[in-house]
Amino acid sequence: MAVPEHDEEIEESPVDWVASHVRRYVETDGAEGSFHGYDALLITTRGRRSGKLRRTALIYGRDDDRIVLVASNGGAARHPNWYLNLSAEPAVEIQIGAERFRGRARTASTRERPRLWEFMTRVFPRYARYQRNTDREIPVVVVERA
Repeated sequence: MAVPEHDEEIEESPVDWVASHVRRYVETDGAEGSFHGYDALLITTRGRRSGKLRRTALIYGRDDDRIVLVASNGGAARHPNWYLNLSAEPAVEIQIGAERFRGRARTASTRERPRLWEFMTRVFPRYARYQRNTDREIPVVVVERA
């Protein structure tokens, strides 16, 4: 996915509070981008059915030069749409503060997931509770710069 052209609209989350957070993040180049004190980024994916660009805010961690995300969906029974989108099209755009870059996203392998899961539950402890509240294994996502 190319960095969006100025004429290609990016759709925000249909969830009002998430869309509001994303707008505030974009307007302030991330200066007002944290989520209740946790570092957050913006990820733009290509809709797997619509083909439209979709943007949402997520808590993240850094593992060396890689970005780590958790597809928790708050512990819901199904994966979040952003995860389903990047599973179909792994090219993403990331914004951390004012920095924007392209990346390739992938689900962490079974070998690396335990360490990254433990790391991310230290970053955001609620992930452990979310996992207890769902039957699905919550995916851990690794984003590497393209």
